[in-house]
Amino acid sequence: MIDTANQNQLNTILQKLGVNKSEEEKQANSDQLGQEDFLKLMTTQLQNQDPFAPMENAEFIAQMAQFSTVTGITEMGESLKTLSSQISEFRVATASSLMGASVMVPGNVARPDSNGEIHGMIDLPTASTMTRLSFTDANGTPVHSIDLGPQASGLTGFSWEDIPSDILNSDEPLRVDVFANFGNGMENLTPSVFAEVFSTSVGDETSGVMLDVRDYGQVRAADVLRFRTAGNNSTEAL
Repeated sequence: MIDTANQNQLNTILQKLGVNKSEEEKQANSDQLGQEDFLKLMTTQLQNQDPFAPMENAEFIAQMAQFSTVTGITEMGESLKTLSSQISEFRVATASSLMGASVMVPGNVARPDSNGEIHGMIDLPTASTMTRLSFTDANGTPVHSIDLGPQASGLTGFSWEDIPSDILNSDEPLRVDVFANFGNGMENLTPSVFAEVFSTSVGDETSGVMLDVRDYGQVRAADVLRFRTAGNNSTEAL
């Protein structure tokens, strides 16, 4: 380190190198001390040090390490900016790819898809001795039921494919109720059904991509476990 007696000499050296600038000059020029400038400064400092009190190796190494740390932090900041830009581009691509698709969301409201079918899943907490689905129209009138029988715990898929034309033409949503017997009588569960994505928005770093899902409103894309493209019954995970 340079003592107080050599401070004026150091200031003169810094001015020659263009490093020791006034506050106004610093604000006018946002360039920071680079690696090449730092090496010039260190060389000049070594050349002008007191020969009777030379810089210790530990001090020299400490200054080099400090500069390396600052440089590393700066480079890491630039890398994070680049990564943030790439994530934004990925959000845009994800939002665009989900337009017109169907996503699986928890809920009781279902509509026939472009193939005239309703598909969904049930998440059973434990094995059931009896599992049954009931479909009712907007007036609460039962229009269909599916008996799935005993089922193991976990996810169980279901579908209604032969939907009558009058229901398809009504353009009215149906209610789907799931009943399962786990040993203490029938219990009501909430299924997950495929619903159409009306529109998408990029969102921000907190919310991520947001989906405007028919009958369900705004849904975070991160909360969707399955999606299906239009006219395709195969599902994929996001």
